[in-house]
Amino acid sequence: MKMDRLAPLQLFVAAAESGSFSAAARRLDLGAVQASATIARLERELGVRLFERSTRRLRLTEAGEQWLPHARQLLATWEDGQAALRDAAGEDRPLSGRLRVSLPSDLGRQHLWRWIEDAARADAADGLQLELRISDRLADLMQEPVDFAVRYGEPPDSSLVALPLAPDNRRVLCASPAYIARHGPPATPAELRAHECLRFVLGDSLHGRWRFISPESETQPVEVGGNRVADDGGLVREWAVAGLGIAYKSRLDVADDLAAGRLVALLPDWQGEPAPLHWMAIGRHRLTPALRRLAVELRRRCDALARG
Repeated sequence: MKMDRLAPLQLFVAAAESGSFSAAARRLDLGAVQASATIARLERELGVRLFERSTRRLRLTEAGEQWLPHARQLLATWEDGQAALRDAAGEDRPLSGRLRVSLPSDLGRQHLWRWIEDAARADAADGLQLELRISDRLADLMQEPVDFAVRYGEPPDSSLVALPLAPDNRRVLCASPAYIARHGPPATPAELRAHECLRFVLGDSLHGRWRFISPESETQPVEVGGNRVADDGGLVREWAVAGLGIAYKSRLDVADDLAAGRLVALLPDWQGEPAPLHWMAIGRHRLTPALRRLAVELRRRCDALARG
């Protein structure tokens, strides 16, 4: 199978998964017109219509539904072969080409971008083009022009391959010494209802229900309130450092502030909810030996940061 024969299959699968030719085109760095023409050519070669098109939506025909698992299998077989060859012959190859990564705002600005730069320098990266998108909005790797994402939580899609960077990371309740001096520390999660809590919003979802695990291993959720809400995790941390309220943050995000005394951990006998950190990719074929080395280095850095 020639390499250029894979492009229509990749585009077909991307369009089926995203429900949009334009989204599939962005994912594969194609023009919208070129993408539409490629699908039309594939349909002519197969002798069937793969998609029902309308101004509102794009959906698979019955033939498209039948063809989809075969297309995925063909791509998976090719990708597995590529990965095997790279693992056998490319262990020492440095990072190269274009690396497009979506990073969470707080950890991304504080640490991740520097760690990636340090790792690229140590790897003697050859002509690396680095594109970083720093945002707490969850990047959809199926539709957006990024190849990888570093994100808290479990992978939202079974088609993603996830390398753990901080699998045991948890949230920690924290506030500045100035806030604690004015308002006193909460003795239980329930007492948070009487405090100014700094809440985080992601899209239309407000993270205002904080969960804790008691010394008896029982989960206790509490609805919190406050006058400040942000869609940027870094701003929530800065508000906490400024003494404006209590934050419930990933321990990695506030590790430096805790070590320096700018923030103080609260409810030490209660565990925060899990916040594992992963490096996510679409397909194993993208995880070259160089990228796996990068993930190993990022995990080492996360471990060191968590230990303080």
